[in-house]
Amino acid sequence: MKKIALITLLTAVSLFAKVNVATTYAYLGKITEHIGGKYVHVDVLADPKRDPHFIVPRPSLIGKLRREDLLIINGGQLEIGWLPPLLKSANNPKIRVGQKGFLDVSGVIEMINKPQNVSRAYGDIHPGGNPHFGIDVHNVLPIAQLIALKLEQIDPAHADAYAKNLKNFQVQMQELITKLDAKMRPCRGKKVVEYHALYDYALRAYGLVRVGTIEPLPGITPSSRHTLQLINLMRAKGVKLILQDVYHEKKTARFIAEKTGAKVVILPHDVGSVPGSETLVKFYTMIAERLCR
Repeated sequence: MKKIALITLLTAVSLFAKVNVATTYAYLGKITEHIGGKYVHVDVLADPKRDPHFIVPRPSLIGKLRREDLLIINGGQLEIGWLPPLLKSANNPKIRVGQKGFLDVSGVIEMINKPQNVSRAYGDIHPGGNPHFGIDVHNVLPIAQLIALKLEQIDPAHADAYAKNLKNFQVQMQELITKLDAKMRPCRGKKVVEYHALYDYALRAYGLVRVGTIEPLPGITPSSRHTLQLINLMRAKGVKLILQDVYHEKKTARFIAEKTGAKVVILPHDVGSVPGSETLVKFYTMIAERLCR
């Protein structure tokens, strides 16, 4: 009888225990919360207001990773500069690369801007392509489906709930995609300049044209020579919109705007990076609205 009672107790605990999930970025955390619902507890590792390439590996993050059942990363080497030391220090066998508790969502994304050559001479480039695909709302659906499949694998007892949550989320996001696609149609062909190649996936999805970047190369501080060349290019092409993120310096963009008559707009690069972008709907709506000003 005692053995039966113990088995019953352990079964009950497993049914009600939450799956501890860490995501590297906030947008992944929000998707996971939608799919996992009440059966998951989500920790987001990166501060959305910081540069996603360089996150300070605080001891508190190591503590979180030690207790996680699942780690979901953006991939595309976006975390390469900060995540490996944290995983090594956490020493959690569940979430090591290649294990069941590790998920890289970049595998379901067709990466763009893949370099012909990989060299420091071309700046801080990513060999697999541009890793900032979370900017494009259209990429949310395949990522959500992948996360749902992984949660079902980690926690089969609640597979039906994850599948149901996924369907509801897909309906919600498809409605948003349809709405934003329609909103952005009048802005197709619009020319823009961005500080870093952060928003290229959204530009491609909505048919906007990136004329140049304030950085001469990825991760390289803009020089006076490059800035003047960009000003002349913007004047020649009639570019009137500069896309600025929250973590790069803003002085150069303001200077270029003064010389060209362009407008600088701050775009979020992750959920919560800009006030008013704290949910997935608000985040992607803000991107579309600010691109189409």
